[in-house]
Amino acid sequence: MNKAIRFRWAPRPSRSDARVVLVQEGQPLAPPSLPPADRQALDAWIAASKFKGKVGAAAWPQGPASPVLAVGIGKKKDFHAARWLRAWAAAGRALEKAAVVRRASFEWPAAAAFPLEAPELAGLAAAGLLAGEYAFEAFRTRKKEHSFAFEFAGAAPASKAARAAVRRAEAEGEILREVRDVANLPANALGPMDLAARARKLARAAGLSCKVWDAAALEKEKCGALLAVAKGSRRPGCLIRLAHAGKRGLKPLVVVGKAVTFDSGGISLKPGKNMEWMKYDKSGGMVALAAVMLAARRKLPRPVIAYVPAVENMPGGGATRPGDIVTARNGKTIEILNTDAEGRLILADALSFAAEEKPAAIVDVATLTGAAVVALGHEATAVMGNDDRLVLDLMLSGEATGERLWPLPLWPEYDEMLKGQFADLKNMGDGSAGTIAGGAFLKHFVPDGIPWAHLDVAGTAYLESPQPHGAAGATLACARLLADWAARPRADA
Repeated sequence: MNKAIRFRWAPRPSRSDARVVLVQEGQPLAPPSLPPADRQALDAWIAASKFKGKVGAAAWPQGPASPVLAVGIGKKKDFHAARWLRAWAAAGRALEKAAVVRRASFEWPAAAAFPLEAPELAGLAAAGLLAGEYAFEAFRTRKKEHSFAFEFAGAAPASKAARAAVRRAEAEGEILREVRDVANLPANALGPMDLAARARKLARAAGLSCKVWDAAALEKEKCGALLAVAKGSRRPGCLIRLAHAGKRGLKPLVVVGKAVTFDSGGISLKPGKNMEWMKYDKSGGMVALAAVMLAARRKLPRPVIAYVPAVENMPGGGATRPGDIVTARNGKTIEILNTDAEGRLILADALSFAAEEKPAAIVDVATLTGAAVVALGHEATAVMGNDDRLVLDLMLSGEATGERLWPLPLWPEYDEMLKGQFADLKNMGDGSAGTIAGGAFLKHFVPDGIPWAHLDVAGTAYLESPQPHGAAGATLACARLLADWAARPRADA
């Protein structure tokens, strides 16, 4: 695979086609070595355009052939890793779109004070550049072949720690690029068993073990909840397990990711408008796949396992109906009130497999509810769970990686809305607290004593239109977060 960006370091900026200059509150954080003519042109453009440096804004003051790319990082008091990441993603997208740029550079401003150290800043900058540069080109007859070198100049980003952070971001960026290419595939190119084949190939290259339960094996395992969703499609469902072995004797961390390769809603058919975006209902599974690949790339001592239940939710002749009652793998019965609340059903059976790993913790990731978008928009992922320490650890990793989480309660009172009239549970609440209802349902499939958290990425998993900081399509939000979380020291065995 050709690398889209090749990173370099230098004590002083060398000759380049474009230099990135950060702008904060209308003031360029321009390094002393910026030629006076370029600095004067930049100052005049900022004054004329009233460019204040909004987070993620990127512009060429003198057009695409300009020697300077101005990138906004927002107000000083509002600095956050997420905003820094977005600013650099905007830079990456702007540089990718400027085909004339073959070499770009950034000189660390000597006087700039940021609340993070240079290694963290450099690593996030590299991650942002790679994320912003990415675009899904697989189905275009004329593909873009633009690649460029990016140079970090100055003493701070050239330190050993900063170089290591950039190299890691570069290696992990290639993994995320591979998985995003799968995540962006349309449903006609990727059914559940197709996903299993691709996961197996990626696992082999990453040094992971891979096991797949097909429909017959899932029947033997009594996965009635998962199979209830798969029945409406001619393409059978499956369950994928990928594992990074880590060090013997340590309890594994398990990530469970929902992978509905297309979600029509089943018999409870979705409205036709915007249904094309339901190819991204597999995003949680893609995040789980990416997270375990990142763990292997980092050679973490902690074993990390991913379970990916993969189905297509269709309204075929064998589809489950509203009112049907199914039995999950753990023996609980579920009354299905709405077949469009399918993600929790496939996760239920996958969680029972995850619990049998005797894990230190389980985290599931899913585009589970539209209510998460209503509550948090597209700026944060909802998190809830049965263990406050686990939720806090995940939030800390979110702060470090710029993939922010926001907690929602999961009190016992919310269980009342899920009591079934004719079965143990129903797959929908009473219409209120939709995101919490989804998490409350999943809690019933995690045995007591196992720390567990649920991430609802419905608002962060993909972009429905091109943005200054990224192309439309999968983001893999929370993959880097989970890799950071898995790498953190733990007291448990």
